[in-house]
Formats: sequence, C-alpha cells, structure tokens
Amino acid sequence: MRTYLVTGGAGFIGSNFIHYMFNKYGDDIRIINVDKLTYAGNLENLKDIEDRKNYTFVRADITDAAAIEQIFMKNDIDVVVHFAAESHVDRSIRNPEVFVKTNVLGTLVMLNNAKASWEKADGTYPEGKKFLHVSTDEVYGSLEEDGGYFYETTPYAPHSPYSASKASSDMLVKSYMDTYKFPANITNCSNNYGPYQFPEKLIPLIINNALHGKKLPVYGDGKNVRDWLYVMDHAKAIDMVINEGKLFETYNVGGHNEKQNIEIIKIIIETLREMLPDSDPRKAAITEDLITYVEDRKGHDRRYAIAPDKIKSEIGWEPETMFKDGIKLTIKWYFEHEDWMKNVTSGDYMNYYSQMYSV
Repeated sequence: MRTYLVTGGAGFIGSNFIHYMFNKYGDDIRIINVDKLTYAGNLENLKDIEDRKNYTFVRADITDAAAIEQIFMKNDIDVVVHFAAESHVDRSIRNPEVFVKTNVLGTLVMLNNAKASWEKADGTYPEGKKFLHVSTDEVYGSLEEDGGYFYETTPYAPHSPYSASKASSDMLVKSYMDTYKFPANITNCSNNYGPYQFPEKLIPLIINNALHGKKLPVYGDGKNVRDWLYVMDHAKAIDMVINEGKLFETYNVGGHNEKQNIEIIKIIIETLREMLPDSDPRKAAITEDLITYVEDRKGHDRRYAIAPDKIKSEIGWEPETMFKDGIKLTIKWYFEHEDWMKNVTSGDYMNYYSQMYSV
C-alpha cells in the first residue's frame, strides 16, 4: 500500500486532494494528513473520511522538526505532497514573518526529514519515493495586460512577501534536486476555486457576502486578471505529476481561464440570481449595486496567466472544467454547506475581514 504524507491537508486544496485520492484509489492507498490547524485549516473539510482505516490525521507544525521526524520514523512514507503554506497575500503584507517561517523554514524541515528517511548509504534514493512541492504562479511576478504567459522557464520576480516566501521555498526544493539528486517535482498553479475554500479569497468571499446582502469589495479598478483553475482539476494534475512526472522537473498547472476580478464578481452575481428560486428573498437583493471599490492592495500584480503546455505534452493533463460549470458547482456546494460557511466566518475571521476591507 502506497503511503502519502500530505501537509496542510485540512486546508482548501489539500482537503480536496485527499477527497480526490480516496475517490480514485479507495483502500489501495494510505494517507497521513499533517496540519497545524491555523485559521484556514478545518477538519470539517474531511468529516466524511475521518473514520477510514487508511487515513490518519496528525496535528503538527511543519516547522517543528522533532514532530515531523517522528512521523517519518513511525511510517514508511512513499510520497510527500507538500501543500502546507500561509497563502493569503493580504496577510503576508501585514505579517511577513509568519510567511517566511512557515513557507521557507517549514519546507526546509520537510525536505530534511524526507531526505534523511529516504536516502541510502550511497546517496541514492529508492525507486518510487517522491516529494511533490505545490507552489504558485505568483512567484513569476506580473504580466503585461496585452499578452504573454508564465512558462517554467520564466524568471522568478515575486512582488509580495507571500510570493517571495513561496519563491524561496521553490528554490530550496530546486537546490535539493540539484545538490542531492533528491527525488522531487515542483508544480506552480494558477488561482484555485471550489469547495472548502476559506472566505478570505475572492470567490467564496463574494458568494458569501452576496447571499447576506453585504457589500462586494473590489480592489482598485477591478481589472486585475487571474487565471482560474477548478480545484479538482488541480488535484488530478498533482496525482498525474506524482505518477508520471519526470524527476527534478517543474510543471505549470493553469486553467486557461483568464478573467478580470470585476468580471468574476459579475459572473457570480448573475449565476446566483440564476440558481436561486424566485421565492428566495435573497435573490432580489443580489445586484451589481452591492459592488464597492476599495483601496488597492499594495504591490498588486496586474495579470497572471499560465501556459500549461509542458504538463499537457509530457503527461497529458489539461483542465477539464469550464469556468461557467465550475462556478455553478462551487455555488451549489456553498448552498448545500451554509453551516460550514457560518462556522468559518465567525470570531477572528470577522475581525480580520473588517480590518482588511473597511466596508
């Protein structure tokens, strides 16, 4: 039985990946989920699989070398899927130290423990061992509005403390691959959306605010462009890179779906109105009048766009979910999980929300 160590598995992308893997492989794999359970880590995301005999949750901080060492000592880990990271740009602007500690030091701790566990006396590694480091397109910086794409060869040019910390973690992984021939891959993905996403991020924030008749905050002129990828398409890409990706390679994972932020908000408004029954009193209140422009984010990158040519040609992956379908699936999920949304939009999150947007 292949054993996967998933870091940050209680978060948005991590929990979706765990669901994807169990749906695909069932009892043929084992997953150990390591998560610190910060504000964005939520075990409710994994309620339906928590009793599986081939699933284990360990609450630990990836910067705690002793705790991570114990996990490797007690388990024969075949694959590390490293999601765990602080990921929200706004938070990184306010508190960059946390991002450097988690994203850089935490990655180093994971690399050192995997290397110590897997490396043979002659400096080689057993076949089948792999460290999959999940990163972001933000490490590449910003593109011009009128063209160009991020490729695996694009020079790194991070502009926020978040993207700088992820670029640093990528470089650490690259250095281990080059220096030790450490068996790893890096994936750099575009903006994800889908179930279980914490509502500080654009799409769940707008869905939740619209359903409650609240203002819909838009940074600057709203014309910043992002490439959107449905989270289950991303999960499939990671699985394929684990199994078919060439060692030491980086793969860009993009959705071929560029949209301005303001366009995303208007699509959500339109889709909510389409999906809500006429009898629902919330429907009439969800209009573009809720849109409120707020002061732009510091160092706000103008455009991201990934060219996933390499992963398509080498592995055969390409995005399957059109945005118009993915946003309906996402909204449907939030309709069916309003208790989940209620539970995560309380306490510290609401204090943070009022500080960030002041609307």
